[in-house]
Formats: sequence, C-alpha cells, structure tokens
Amino acid sequence: MLAGRELAGQILPIANFPGTVVAPNLTPDADTGSANWSDDQIARAIREGIKHDGTIIFPLMPYGEYKTLSDEDLASVVVYLRSLNPVRNPLSPSRVNFPVNYLVRGAAVPLLEPVHGPDPSDVLARGKYMVGLGCGCHNVVDKLHYAGGEHLAGVWGDVISPNITPDASGIGYYSEATFITALRTGYVGVRKLNSIMPFGEFKNLSDDDLKAMFSYLRTLPSVTHRVDNTLPATYCKLCKQKHGAGDQN
Repeated sequence: MLAGRELAGQILPIANFPGTVVAPNLTPDADTGSANWSDDQIARAIREGIKHDGTIIFPLMPYGEYKTLSDEDLASVVVYLRSLNPVRNPLSPSRVNFPVNYLVRGAAVPLLEPVHGPDPSDVLARGKYMVGLGCGCHNVVDKLHYAGGEHLAGVWGDVISPNITPDASGIGYYSEATFITALRTGYVGVRKLNSIMPFGEFKNLSDDDLKAMFSYLRTLPSVTHRVDNTLPATYCKLCKQKHGAGDQN
C-alpha cells in the first residue's frame, strides 16, 4: 500500500482463488470507507466475521484467530481505525464463486461472552495470546501443532508456512535475540524471510511482547516437519503439500 493510503483497501491478487478478494477501505471516509459503520459493526467483523451489511466475510481474513482478541484490545483497534485520515478509495466488494460462496456461510461464529486478555504479569499467558493472534498460518494442519503446512500463494510467491516449534526442523536454533530480530527486520542472519511474513507489523511490538511470544513458543511440543522454501518443491506426507524439503519428512 502506498504511503498515505494505509488501510484504504486494495484488490489482493491471490493465485487460484475462486473469485476476487478485495480488502475493503477501513479509513473513516464517508462514501467509500468505514465512517458509517458503527463500533459494534466493526468489532463484529473483526472477531465474528460478519460484515456491516450482515454478510459473511471469507475466512481468508483470520477472524477465527481474532475471536480471542480481548474486549479491551478490540476497543483499542476500533478507536485507532476511527483516528485514521479518511481516504477516498472506491472498491468493488469481494466476489466468491459458486459453490465456495455457499460453503463459507457457516464460518462465522458469534461470541456470546466477554473476552478477557491475559494477566499482564503472566509472561507465558501473554505470549500464548500474542502468538494466537499473529501466527495462525503456522497452525493449520492437524497433528502439526505450529509446525507449518499452509499453502500461501500470491504476489509474494508460492510458499508453505514453516515450522515454528522448538524442533531441530523448526526454530530450535533461534536465540531470543534471533527471534526478535527476525520479527523486527524480516532477516534471520543474512537470510531474508518471505514478505508474506508480516514482520512490518511485528516490528512495532514491544520487546516484552516479543520475548513473551518467544518464551511461549519454547514451551510447544517439538514437531518434526522440515519446510525449506528455498529448495525445489517435493511431496510431503505430513502436511500433504508440495514444498521444499517435503521428501525429507
């Protein structure tokens, strides 16, 4: 997104998607943005996947993860969106082709109880909370808990989310400093991470939050699942995808 047009929406060129994905304009523009959406409508979209017009958001937006966002943090997000400079950016809505448009109708799940954040003094609880909000693409395959396996294709290329458990095939070799640098800069040593990894957003997290995330990841069970997107793709019997080092699993 161009400078000055942050969160003003855009068409997302996602390969092989059954339709067209459009990230809507979230700035408070009266005609093309969120100015006429109520706070509750914005909150419902973020955590429940229901748009201001009552339709279901395609779960490419990870509202399944955002449902754990605390009420307090959710309110802060809404206040921040209200503070943005309005940007006029007319966009057509997303279009999902039949029959997929019917298959996602049950994706939205209403929240009926308040959601509380972790105790700020509990480092592991805070780390689990942060990881749950930001690392979902690493935790999509049954029996590969946070060991990667999601196929991510778009302008960034064609990659599989890697293993972030403390296994030797994951990030067991990371130090705390390595982890913080990776999430802040997108580099592990001299190796640049793929741009689908949102280090541009993670760089704004505090040292304490990043340390809490690393501490929590260190408590995960080690899962052996080697993913190396720099190698030619081969079939992996664990995640049922083709990816670099797949034949080594």
